[in-house]
This record gives sequence, structure tokens and C-alpha cells, in this order.
Amino acid sequence: MLGQSLKQALQQKLSPRQIQLMQLMQLPIMELEQRIKEELESNPTLEEARPLEQEVPDREERQSDGEERNSEYDDDYFQQYLEDDPGSYQNAGRSEEDYAAPGSYTADETTFFEHLESQLSNLEFDTPLDRLIARQIIGNLDDDGYLQRTPGAIADDLLISQHLDVRPSQVKEVLATVQQLDPPGLAARDLRECLLLQLNHKVDNGDDIPDMRFADLVLAQRIVRDHFEAFTKKHYDKLRERLNVDEDELRDALAEILRLNPKPASGLSGVAGGRVAQTVVPDFLLTTVDGELKLSLTARNAPDLQINDHYQKMLADYRRKQKESGKMSLAQKQAAGFIRQNIESANWFIEAIQQRQQTLYSVMHAIMRYQEAFFKSGDLKDLRPMILKDIGEVTELDISTVSRVANSKFVQTDFGTYSLREFFSEGMTNQEGEEVSTTQVKNVLKEIIENEDKRKPLADGKLQKALAEAGYDIARRTVAKYREQLGLPVARLRKEL
Repeated sequence: MLGQSLKQALQQKLSPRQIQLMQLMQLPIMELEQRIKEELESNPTLEEARPLEQEVPDREERQSDGEERNSEYDDDYFQQYLEDDPGSYQNAGRSEEDYAAPGSYTADETTFFEHLESQLSNLEFDTPLDRLIARQIIGNLDDDGYLQRTPGAIADDLLISQHLDVRPSQVKEVLATVQQLDPPGLAARDLRECLLLQLNHKVDNGDDIPDMRFADLVLAQRIVRDHFEAFTKKHYDKLRERLNVDEDELRDALAEILRLNPKPASGLSGVAGGRVAQTVVPDFLLTTVDGELKLSLTARNAPDLQINDHYQKMLADYRRKQKESGKMSLAQKQAAGFIRQNIESANWFIEAIQQRQQTLYSVMHAIMRYQEAFFKSGDLKDLRPMILKDIGEVTELDISTVSRVANSKFVQTDFGTYSLREFFSEGMTNQEGEEVSTTQVKNVLKEIIENEDKRKPLADGKLQKALAEAGYDIARRTVAKYREQLGLPVARLRKEL
């Protein structure tokens, strides 16, 4: 039977503004600047505060220039503003100094597709259809320059999107032409084909290459074409036996392979995928002055925002009119409501930015005190074990808030720039009974692997013994986990001739 009942429950829900504040908290500097720019464009009552020397013209001049209009601000003028083009409003009032000087603009980046398209225009195809297939192929290359779709799939794409009946064999023929584009190795379907395309290009254009090196390139061709699996697994003894070469010849051929680019498109600076390498912008500056640590937020992390005086005066005028006459027209009410709503939104945004600054500073200050020895010495051995909970207890902030602050944030120190995430690690006890950071253990493990004999690299069991001799007694599976986190392969794949 259906019935009704009352139930009392306590729930915690986040308001939209709380959600926006949390989102602001985790933004790095570059994204924060973009978010502020969007807010400035969408909210006319919000503006960046100008330095005192840039405040022009004088208050008395502003009043004399616009005395007639500012005294009343009739509804016709306000309505004209609402109907005005936003772009023209944003550009209004800018001086010539606000714009870049001639010749100071940077050229637009050429995209990967445009780079290849310009080369296609210089190639001759048997039919216009072949050229169209070539454009379809380069449109399916990933950022590294690999072709991720099969010829059959590309033929299906052309049939669905452009109603063209193309055979997969025809796509393969055009693909061979596309693979001749610069840089060599483009449009390969796997790593083996990418390396082989580059070697073929060197051999085919090797007239100026010395005979000795040309022989190395030919041997490298054979290795990649016929013995790629043995090469990837570093079975050097098998390779010497199958190719009937000595160790020096094999070493020289392998050196030619290692000179190749496994990601050919990545070599195009500012071209691949239209992406430009991002520069890390530190959120904090941490320096040592007379033996004391000094922490500050970077200026780009603390923008100076304010409410536009122009709109505050407009709202005050509407309120004065309402108080004097006791009523306002519909247009005046709408105008006053529009201004009031945007001023409230701007005030909240300013407060959110300020709260973000305070929270960031509080968290970084706690990290600074917790890792004071490291920030003064720069030695990873001085890095203490630290988890989010430790900083949360010091700052009285929730762990999730600390995590958001640490996400994508960087601090510039006297010893380099570090991600805040690098300071958080679990701890373990060494043989002397001291608690050390797992980051320190990983650093020691990395040094052991870097200094090992590459002809006989250490297996995980031997790495475990080497760490034990250094004072860190950990399990073999933990060694394997740390090695994988460092991005280091197993011993067999670290072997070199």
C-alpha cells in the first residue's frame, strides 16, 4: 500500500557561489587570468584598478567634459548603452598607449594541418580524388604525427561524409605519398613504420653520407624492418647472431636508431597540433633573506579589482530619484536592477579572489614552515614526509581545499621552481630509526640506477639490496613500484652495449 510519511534529515549542499569559489581556488595563474578577463568582459561594473599615475583625466575635467550627461543619465542614454555593441564598448576610452606599437605583434602560429597542406599543394596527384584523400589522411594525424585510422576506416569516412566511393587500396597508395612529406616519419601507423620511414629517407638521400655511416644506416634498416621485436626487447646476443655482425657494428647501428625521432610532429616547434609549449608561471616567490624565509604571492596572482565609479554613481542617482519622487518608471527600475545585480556579482567576485589569495598564502606558508629545512638547503634529504592532512590541521582547512590549492601551483625558490605536489609524500623509517620521505627514497633509487653498469643493469632484487646498503630497507615490490613511478624500465630494457 502507498502511504505518506514525514522524515527529518540534515543535508549539506553547496551554493553555486561556493562551487565557483572552489573552482577559482584550483586555477593556476594562466587560467585565473583568463577567468578574470571573462568576468571583466561580461560584467561592465567590474574593472581593474589603475595605478595612480594612470588615472586620467582629472576628476574636475571629467565632470566638466560630461557634466550635462552625467547629471541626469536619462533612460534614453542607458537604453542606447544596452543596445550598443559590446565590443565597441570595451574598446571605448582606450588611448594609443593601450595598443601595441607597430611591429610588436607576434605572428600567428602555423598549425600542423596548415604546415602539411602547404606541402600538399606542391605535390602532383593523378586525380583530384587522390588529393582529397591526402587531405583526409593528414586530417586524421594525431599530435605526434601518427595515423590512428586504418585505410579502410578512412575510406568509410569519405563515403559517409562526402559520398565518395574509395577503395582501401587507393587510400594506401595515397598514404605512401603522404609519408614522403616533411618531416620524415609522418603518417606512420606504428613506431616500427615511423622509424623505418626515417631510415629509408636517410638511405635514399645518403649521397653525402660517409661509407662507414651509410653501412650503419643499412644495418639499422635491417634491424627495424626484420628484427624489431628483438630490438625492442634488447636481445643483443640474438641480433648479433642473426645479423652476423660484431658488437661494435651492432652498437653503431643501434646509435643510428636512437638518433631518430619517435614523435616526428613534436619536432615542429609551435606547429604540431597548433599547440605551443606552456611556460610554468610560479604562484609563489620564496626567498631566503638573512637566514629567514620570505614568502609572497606573485603579482599576477593578486589582481587589483574594483567597482566602476561610473555605475555606482548611476545607481545612487536612481535611488535618489526614487527617494525624491517616490516612484520610478519601468525602464528606470530595469536599469537600476541591472546595475545592482552586476555590482553585487562584481563584489562577490572581488571577495572570492581575495579569499583565494588568503587561502593560497595560508597553505603555502604552512608548507614553508613544515619543509623549512628543505627550502633553506635545497637538499632532497631534508624533505620531510608530509600529507594533505598535516597541512589541513595547521591551516584548519579541509583536505579537499588543501588539495585544490596544491593542484597545478608552483613555487619559485632559490634552488629552482617546484610543483606544490612534490612536497607531499608518505614517510618511512630508515635503519637508523629516522622518518624519511618516500621522495628521498625515490631520489636515491634514481641515483643508483643512473650509476649502474648499463651492460649489466640491476634487477629489482639487486636494487633492493643496494637500497638496504644505503639505509633504506624496503620490499622488492615497493622497489618495483617506485621504479615505475620514476618512469624507469626493468633491467632488461635498460641494458646498453
